[in-house]
Amino acid sequence: MSFACTGVPASRSRFPSSRRSVSKPRAKAVLAAESFDVSSGEPGWAPEPGGPLAGLRVATCGPGAAVWHAGRLLASLGATVWSGFWPEADGVIDAVGAVAPTWSGPAVRTVDTTAVEDWASCGAMALTGRDNGPALRTPGQPASAAWGALLATELLGRIGGRAVVLPGPRVLAERAAIAGRGRSAPSSVSGAFRMLRAADGWVGLNLARSAELLPLWLGETVPLDDPWPTVTAAVARRDAAKLVVAARRIGLPAVMSTKDDEQLVARDQAGETWPFVLNGAVRRARPGGGPVRVEPRRWRLPSTLVVDLSSLWAGPLCANLLGTLGARVVKVEDSRVPDPARFGPPGFFDLLHGGHESVALDFGTPQGRAALDRLVDAADVVLANYAPVPAERVLARSPGKCWVSITAYGRTGPWARVPGFGDDSAVAGGLLAFDTETWTAAPCGDAIAAPLAGVNAALAALACRLAGGTWLVDLALREQAAATLVRALEPGPTPAVASPVSRRPSQPAATLGAHTEAVLAEFR
Repeated sequence: MSFACTGVPASRSRFPSSRRSVSKPRAKAVLAAESFDVSSGEPGWAPEPGGPLAGLRVATCGPGAAVWHAGRLLASLGATVWSGFWPEADGVIDAVGAVAPTWSGPAVRTVDTTAVEDWASCGAMALTGRDNGPALRTPGQPASAAWGALLATELLGRIGGRAVVLPGPRVLAERAAIAGRGRSAPSSVSGAFRMLRAADGWVGLNLARSAELLPLWLGETVPLDDPWPTVTAAVARRDAAKLVVAARRIGLPAVMSTKDDEQLVARDQAGETWPFVLNGAVRRARPGGGPVRVEPRRWRLPSTLVVDLSSLWAGPLCANLLGTLGARVVKVEDSRVPDPARFGPPGFFDLLHGGHESVALDFGTPQGRAALDRLVDAADVVLANYAPVPAERVLARSPGKCWVSITAYGRTGPWARVPGFGDDSAVAGGLLAFDTETWTAAPCGDAIAAPLAGVNAALAALACRLAGGTWLVDLALREQAAATLVRALEPGPTPAVASPVSRRPSQPAATLGAHTEAVLAEFR
């Protein structure tokens, strides 16, 4: 099954039945407005100076949650955003039929929805809760935030000359759809992460890679073939905060939901968290009073080479979206330790990497490191988790590129080296639901911080590529989750909950290293 949640009007029929569109009387009133200055009731957004999209003028039409997030994200990257049709805009996101028929500029036409409709229809709500309990609401708006990022990315692509249709917020649940998994609170969908009751609260623990650290963490023998009963009993006797601090010291992904802790303070993210840190500065925006005159710019998206050093879900989803926008993507893996997603649910790696070239290098040899240096120097965009080469060094010797770093807690601050994955980072950011029937803690969706980071990474990379210049994009999984808490779901009845679905892979992913010789010959 394929799905598209943005794009031309013809795509509207592909929305779930729970979605609603603008009423005919309102649409007529909007189209009849002579001034074309039709506000959604929101004031728009004013950017801070210095963002990559400085000088870009965007109109957002519609009061829905995803459109609101799209405007906010674009403004945080430097665009001036007006809520309502603005004839001088460089592009429009239109959910209410506000764009005048005579206007021929870049536009993304979508439908107007609430945040609770987005959450219920994206597939992630079906993954939140106990297997024999109800699907649960989330404390924030992750589905609307993801859809807003995708709407914004599609608009930038159209402004830059790439008329493509990107997927919608169902990307949040694609892995579970492919794997055939469902909700399983207090465990995650994958089973590697679990919420545990401590003596004074809840602790989340991820054992995807670090089970051997459990005896050191707890100071007692733990059977590694089936650790959960012993770990559950030990955690129940102890203080949650002390457990998390002890785990952080030894590199074990254990978390609790906190606000304004030392890491957020160090990264200037205390209070209201924003998803983008560019060149060391948090990118914010503020509600604005109306359209302003800015110096027009010509926005064209040049040909782009993406070198993808990332693994698992977040970076590869970014690479997938940039490839959809026309970028050439070269995935580079360590031949000794390939991307673990290659061995995950069959079809998931194909979905993210179909059509990409594959290069395999031995990062432990001088020859492998030299070849890697040549590739990252040639790249326009580099995607990485913990990269085998320092980003700052590459950007210093080879400026004019965008390096996108995706880590659990960010590149700076006292937790910069703390490991983490999508589920635990999301809980650390506050995306944790509770089943009030049993008061069971439930991770939201499936490793939801990872796809949130993936869609935001694509938006940031595209913005930086349009702007030109040298950019270090620092995305923390935890901050991507926390940023969705800026608004809560609307009260009232919950719409019908949709099951997860996935796009079909465009083609099978290349075998490991299939293009190594040809790519290295090209970039000698």
